[in-house]
Amino acid sequence: MKNNLKTILAAGIIAALPASAMAGEIAVIVKTTNSNFWQNVNKGASASIKDTGNTMTFDGPAAESDIAAEVNMVDNAVNRSVAGIVLAPSDPDALVPAVKRANEAGIPVAIIDSGLSDAGKGTYQTFLSTDNCAAGKLAADEMMKLTGGEGKVAVMSYVAGVGSEIGRVGCFIDKLKAESKIEIVGPYYSKSQMATALDQTTDVLSANPDLKGIFGANEPTAVGMGRALKQAGKAGQVAAIGFDGNKDLQDFVKDGTLSAILVQGSFQMGEKGVQAVTDLIAGKSVEPHIDTGVILVTKDNIDADEAKNVLY
Repeated sequence: MKNNLKTILAAGIIAALPASAMAGEIAVIVKTTNSNFWQNVNKGASASIKDTGNTMTFDGPAAESDIAAEVNMVDNAVNRSVAGIVLAPSDPDALVPAVKRANEAGIPVAIIDSGLSDAGKGTYQTFLSTDNCAAGKLAADEMMKLTGGEGKVAVMSYVAGVGSEIGRVGCFIDKLKAESKIEIVGPYYSKSQMATALDQTTDVLSANPDLKGIFGANEPTAVGMGRALKQAGKAGQVAAIGFDGNKDLQDFVKDGTLSAILVQGSFQMGEKGVQAVTDLIAGKSVEPHIDTGVILVTKDNIDADEAKNVLY
């Protein structure tokens, strides 16, 4: 009777578990789904989930600025007892409580792209990202080469205070200030809205007819920047560096609107993020930080394999 009771109780426990937990769902939650960059993360994650025995969901807010929606998505994933979470936090502080809840529930978390603040230390197992400070310095080196290290350079950024922005834009500005005579104009914050970046760049170009260079620090910002340069008849006249590598930005490099783009391994963030969580679910250890790389792409190397591997 006791053995039968144990069998019945065990069956009841299994029946009570959410189907997603039994299937081994990995929830991939990004800053927004309305960006080719994040869709390329999705492609990498989808490729990595195959043959793992797990399932995957992909979600994100309509806009990167909708931080509350992303917090709710993490909370919902915790509430349905997913097996693991891959998260690109849109705010370094606001996502910390949700990640803590995941940790308390025993759900492994891989953070990608942008880090959490110090308050989130110990609540996730690994962080996969571009070394954004190194990327910012690489952009600064290219800008100094293109401008001769002097004149006005405008900085078109995206969301102030996001982990990737702090490293990418902060190190770009710091290196220019330390190693050149360049005068910084901005930074301006587009909230990752292409139309906003277009309007801001148009205003900057109008107010600074002597502008020598301009840096667009993420995909929608750089696309808006490129369109503004073309509309103002300044394409090819201002040294312009973008960040990320969708088709619009590739076309801008090919036609000379942009001098260069720095392209992150977005596919690799999704691929390696899901692999890390899969390993954690299996009880394996993972590195606390995984560098997903960045490539400087110009007209000279855009058709080379090193560029093709990261462009999307």
